[in-house]
Amino acid sequence: MPKMKTHKGAAKRFKKTGNGKLSRGHAYTSHILTKKSPKRKRNLRKATLVSRGDQKRIASLLAYVK
Repeated sequence: MPKMKTHKGAAKRFKKTGNGKLSRGHAYTSHILTKKSPKRKRNLRKATLVSRGDQKRIASLLAYVK
């Protein structure tokens, strides 16, 4: 059986936390920022956790990511 390959697109977008959960960045941060409030833009900078429903699917793409 050959080794699984890490999905490089997913590896650039997700990181594993110390507890083994997956963190991700927010969307809606790249353009059309003038109509977004400073508070909204500030909160979009922070990373958040991947939802429980998507966690298993994304973890399979990141088989070897620490």
